[in-house]
Order: sequence, then structure tokens, then C-alpha cells
Amino acid sequence: MKRMLGLAFAAVLMASAAARAEGEIKVGEINSYSALPGFTDPYRKGMELALKEINDAGGIKGKKLVIISKDDGGKPGEALTAANELVSRDGVVMIAGGFLSNVGLALSDFAKQKKVVYLASEPLTDAIVWSKGNDYTFRLRTSNYMQAAMLAEEAAKLPAKRWATIAPNYEFGQSFVAVFKDLLKKRRPDVEFVAEQWPPLNKIDAGPVLQAIDAAKPEAILNATFAGDLVKLVREGNTRGVFKDRAVVSYLTGEPEYLDPLKGETPEGWIVTGYPWYSINTPEHKAFLDAYQQLNKDYPRLGSIVGYSTVKSIAAVLNATDDHSTEGLVKAMKNLKVSTPFGEIVYRGADHQSTLGAFVGKTALKDGKGVMVDVVFKKGADYLPSEEEAAKMRPAN
Repeated sequence: MKRMLGLAFAAVLMASAAARAEGEIKVGEINSYSALPGFTDPYRKGMELALKEINDAGGIKGKKLVIISKDDGGKPGEALTAANELVSRDGVVMIAGGFLSNVGLALSDFAKQKKVVYLASEPLTDAIVWSKGNDYTFRLRTSNYMQAAMLAEEAAKLPAKRWATIAPNYEFGQSFVAVFKDLLKKRRPDVEFVAEQWPPLNKIDAGPVLQAIDAAKPEAILNATFAGDLVKLVREGNTRGVFKDRAVVSYLTGEPEYLDPLKGETPEGWIVTGYPWYSINTPEHKAFLDAYQQLNKDYPRLGSIVGYSTVKSIAAVLNATDDHSTEGLVKAMKNLKVSTPFGEIVYRGADHQSTLGAFVGKTALKDGKGVMVDVVFKKGADYLPSEEEAAKMRPAN
């Protein structure tokens, strides 16, 4: 009798769990939480805000959206282990996330092999949608090509002809420098690149790097270091006077994650991409800013925008179709429109790149803190090759 009661109780628990599962839609998310908290902590807060808004409004057609997050530690191998667990054990309908480009490419290949949809949130390499693009991978963030095109447009206006570059020695830095060079030379055939420095990620020895740059006597410098490497580079460059009387174009530096740690050491007049949350006056951004600050008692970073827009994109595709199979989601993602704090974006059908734009401006000091001034928002669609051209860059399926 006791055994029968025990079996009956177990059956009730299983039925209850099944009923709860039927009322949920699970999505997997992977990011470098322990390796890059400066970006991923705000990113998580942005995700949490979007998730709250979605579920408070009824979820996905009455079902609760559940996001299961895992930490990849900034390592492709750990990301693949996490992805396997999410798909095979947790039963997620799709995966999202990623920060470093090499991690994103590993997850993109996983998506291709396992035939599961992957929404790359942050990885910036162009390969993820072009040379190594596949049917199952889509990318949210404004890419290397797009931001390089925005910065090259501004760099071409400078009188400088002799350029030097500093970038981390992995996929992100290599691909960004290559595309910036190409785009700048198309606008200004008279420029030449006289020096390159490729410090290892998170291990920059800024003294020798800047000594080599200074010795080449460039008139302008392109920088793509970020996080702790950027702080070391700026501090050493200020001490040595390397940036004095030289134009600097610096990728991502205007994002609060990277600008805030510089504090009073922020160099002035650098041309940067970034996120001037304090000077964006659109209705979409104001609504996001108010909700974010109310929930977190803090101002957003660019990671907050990426996390928020990732979850909004997930909800948009899940709401766009009742077919949550991989094939159904791939079909729904193509040409999907999503509302974000930066305005409406589209995931292009030809190359799976979103049209999310970016802000370009100059660095300045205000009240002992770095800010962006002279800011212009550049629409992502204006800085992409046509869909026809982009489709030709992708491998044949």
C-alpha cells in the first residue's frame, strides 16, 4: 500500500512538472560572466529588465519565457560544453549570447553542426555572418564592418596621412583593423599605415607597445584595445605624451564600461564609438532608461542595451511563429523587426545581420569623468553592404 501511495505521489509530481514545463518556453544563454564582468554584469541587468517586461505582459502567447544562463569564462571550449548541456539536458529551443569573437565563432559552428538557432549578442567579427556564416546563426550587435565604416568616415576627414594601429591579437582585433584599413584607403588613397602593434588580450605591456608606435612617427593612431588593456594604454600614453598632437580613433572607447574606469585620465578629442546614455532624447531610449534606473538604481552601460535587445529579439521571434522548431525559428528570424532602445532594427534575411546602429562622437572630460560629446547616431543599415553583396560573402550551403 505504501509503495502504491509513493508511486502515486511520484506520478503527481511528474504530472505537475510536466504541466509547468508546458507553460514555459526555455532559451539558453551563454556569456563571459566571470571573465568580463564590466560588460556582462550590465548585460545581465538588461536581460533581466526585458525578461520582466515580457513576462509581466503575459510572456510568449501566455507562456512564461525562461532564460537559462551559463558562464563560458571567456573560453570557446567552456562555451561549447555549456551549449551542449543547454540543448541536450535543458531542452532549450534556441541559444543566445557570447562576448568574445572566438567564442561566438565556436558557438556559431555548434549551431551549424547541431542545427539549433544561435543569436550572437555581442561578438563583433564579420566572419560570424559573412565568411563563416550559416543558416542557424544571427547577430544582434553593430559589427566590426559597420563600426569601422562609421569611424573610417570620420577618420577620412582628418588631415593625417600616416597611421599606426593597436589592437588585441585575436579575431576581433585582427578583423577590425583589416576592415578599417580597407575602408579608409577607399576614402583616402593617400593614407599609409606605418606601424602595427598586436598585444595579447588582457596582457598588454603598454610601454613597449607605445614606444614602437611613437618611433614610427604616425600622425594618427587607430586603437581597438578595451577594458583593462585600454586603461593601461591610456595611462602609459599620457605619461609618455604619445597621444599629444596626434589624432586618435578608438573603437568602443565611448562605451561607459570602458570610459568610466579612465575617470580623470580620459584623453580628450578622441573619435570614438560608444553609448552616451545621458544625452539620448528619443522616446524609445527614455522609456528604457527610466525602467532600467527604476529597477537597478544605476545608469545603463552598452552591455545593458545588448542584453535588453537580445531578450527582446528572442521574444519577437518566439511571438512571430507558433512553430518553435529550428526550421520555424530560422524562417521567422529572417527579416524580423524588433523594437530596441536605439529604435527599430531588422535581422536581414540575406546575411542574418541586424541593422542596429551606433553612436559616434568625441571624448571629453566633465566633472572629472569621461563623456562623449558632439555625438551623432549612425543608422546601421547605412553602413552595411547591400544584401545582395553580403549574400555573396557567405559560404555556399
